[in-house]
Amino acid sequence: MNRTLDVATSLAATLARLGSGMAIGSLGRRPEAPLELYEFEGCPYCRKVREALSILDLDAQILPCPKGGPIYRPELIERGGKAQFPYLVDPNTGREMYESNDIVAYLFETYGEGAPPLLLRAGPLNDVTAFAVGLWRPRGGVRYRKATPPQHPLELYGFEASPFCRIVREALCSLEIRYLLHNVAKGSPRREAFAQRSGRAMVPWLVDPNTGTEMFESADIVRYLNETYAA
Repeated sequence: MNRTLDVATSLAATLARLGSGMAIGSLGRRPEAPLELYEFEGCPYCRKVREALSILDLDAQILPCPKGGPIYRPELIERGGKAQFPYLVDPNTGREMYESNDIVAYLFETYGEGAPPLLLRAGPLNDVTAFAVGLWRPRGGVRYRKATPPQHPLELYGFEASPFCRIVREALCSLEIRYLLHNVAKGSPRREAFAQRSGRAMVPWLVDPNTGTEMFESADIVRYLNETYAA
């Protein structure tokens, strides 16, 4: 896809969702271990959960499950009994669950202070805007492209509403590359530490412990992922 069109449609997807996941909300207690999320980027229900993770400033191990993926979709079926997304695993409480609305409610009850924002509550506005994102990015992060999985999970610093982070997440999902998502939305208390580590407060920022690579710029990251892991 042309780079200008790629960024424009990703920005339109953010606007369709009214910028949900751009900034943090009221934070509650912090988990000791990252959450785990089976999902795929093109799924509108997964999108709502990723927004909640950004708003609550939570890290999560992302286990991407694109259609046709040979690793994590079969793993989820064995673990949960069906290929339904999203599926949350919280090693801190022992909870495992399907259903995006239930997951969002659980996250805010456990790690937030107060109810979810209006857009993340169950209702037609929630679902309609979540599906509208897919109209702008109909093929982004939906189907598997053959790849060689890395030995160790990658790390991605970003937040859900960033159009540039979306482009990188789509590539990671299509290649079925597991990664640790560090949410650093606006207002995150971790932004200063992130800027000190990376050298600047700009996202997305990818860290690949398999090659020692650390890099900014969504186009460069996507090119790197294709050259390093796509078959």
